[in-house]
Amino acid sequence: MPKSLLHALILLISICCIPASGWCDSEPLGNPAEARKLIERGEYEKGLEQLQRTQQLYPLDQSIKRSLAEGYQAYGMQLLQKKQFEQADAIFARGRELYPEEPRFMLLRGICTYHLKKYDIARYELEQARQLQPDNVDLLHVLGRVLYDTDNRSQAVELWQQALKLSPDNSEIKVVLERARREMAVEELMARGHSSRFDLTYDNGVDTVFALAVLDQLENAANQVGAELGHFPTARVPVSIYTRADYSAVTAAPDWSGGVYDGTIRLPFGALREVTPPLQAVLYHEYAHVVVRELTHGNCPLWLNEGIAEMFGRQQFSPPLTELDRAARSQGLGDFKKLEGGFSGLGTKDAGLAYQQSYALVNYLVTTYGWHRVNAILTALGAGLGIEEAIAKALGEYSLTYEGLVKEWRESLERGRK
Repeated sequence: MPKSLLHALILLISICCIPASGWCDSEPLGNPAEARKLIERGEYEKGLEQLQRTQQLYPLDQSIKRSLAEGYQAYGMQLLQKKQFEQADAIFARGRELYPEEPRFMLLRGICTYHLKKYDIARYELEQARQLQPDNVDLLHVLGRVLYDTDNRSQAVELWQQALKLSPDNSEIKVVLERARREMAVEELMARGHSSRFDLTYDNGVDTVFALAVLDQLENAANQVGAELGHFPTARVPVSIYTRADYSAVTAAPDWSGGVYDGTIRLPFGALREVTPPLQAVLYHEYAHVVVRELTHGNCPLWLNEGIAEMFGRQQFSPPLTELDRAARSQGLGDFKKLEGGFSGLGTKDAGLAYQQSYALVNYLVTTYGWHRVNAILTALGAGLGIEEAIAKALGEYSLTYEGLVKEWRESLERGRK
């Protein structure tokens, strides 16, 4: 789900709280007003603990019940903003227990479980909410994403069309609907294949033996990447092999792109007939993105994401680091903070340097401190920390910061040139 959508939903839901009545002058034991103040100050756990105790004493008091539900919503929203989806879902589930018919908690649980790829739960929660709010545009949007990602594309498009009728100026829905139509137009007549972890669609002109060989290599990649990063996704991973023209139409990726992972591994290799070492590297690279996205819930700077992917790709095929060597000699290395966002706007040469520089820093991190430190950084990012906090936490015993890590790496490059 794009950040803009997530932020918009958070804003919308945060200003639509469960209505609460004012407190009476003689408040029950436990001082719920003080608990509410704790929650307003961001001391959620303390405030909720007080309200929980008070509610146990006065289970029929509706004002206490509403305040507890509002507390769960506020705390869950904070966790959701930090992309701590597992923890947020657990909190929203408590609110759902208090108000089983409140669609807001159903929607919030649907958002969390969608991000966690628990699609069955997400679909159930969102469909329950839809029965109560059939014209909720944001609900239709998110439910459509769940359906689309579980290969119920026609149903997803119907929901997005309904949402667009209700909100004609909604740019998010316009974008996702247009993209879905492009993909479906290209993929409607594509052949299909399956393996233990992957669902493959491929152009009818693609050799079937080649397509199945791609699946075999992806299974190998899943074993190797999963063993190194300690994570094996439970949801099946969709893969599509296109002609170059169809790949460009579906992804709008730059000409230098050799593959994209956007929830589907998309590959522009429809003209090939065998899995070459460079293609093998792309498959390992793209699968690494699957694991990194799941571990971090999308909260990963691009240089780290691409650097990890290049680590696995270059174990299969490792061309010379020409752009990196040239930049190091001319003092032209890029700023990693500028490589946290995106590479798609870069030209071929600059993109080559961005990938090589990202690989080189991650390679230094792994060879100097070990894969377990990389795993610790990814885990911290998945818990909602920023990259500076995540690196400081993972490398705390070395008193090393983000800036310090980059400095060490640059010094290692200088030593290597002497």
